[in-house]
Amino acid sequence: MDKIDLQILQILQRKARVPNVEISRNIGMAPSAVLERIKKLEVQGVIQGYEVRLNPKMFNCSMVAFIQIEIDTPGKLVEIGETLSKIEQIQEAHYLAGNDCLMVKLRVCDNNELETISRTKIAPLEGVKRTKTFIALSTYKESAKIMLPQTL
Repeated sequence: MDKIDLQILQILQRKARVPNVEISRNIGMAPSAVLERIKKLEVQGVIQGYEVRLNPKMFNCSMVAFIQIEIDTPGKLVEIGETLSKIEQIQEAHYLAGNDCLMVKLRVCDNNELETISRTKIAPLEGVKRTKTFIALSTYKESAKIMLPQTL
């Protein structure tokens, strides 16, 4: 990866649907060369995919909650994490340092949906000791962007 790749990635993080012609104009390269670099970055796994960000309010799912899940069987941690990642409303699942616990971020429509998922899909999992739920009252920033170095 070089400086040009970083420039391409910065542009794509701002707007993933930007045409190659526009990227090539911004960095001073031929569109075919830009496309070749993007494909190489995809093959290398630097670019993992492209997603559309939808307005959650338009789909009645603007409630964000975080559930801390304490595990009593450390050997089941990976299995539990993989099971949680299959629950559609869970947007993120993380293993936290310190106590044997996971943290998941959910986006749901209301308290009833949150309770149902917690009670029927999370709490009954073998190895789950207890859960602690945090409901976000406001969201000031939500992004999947990562800070890229200016140079290599």
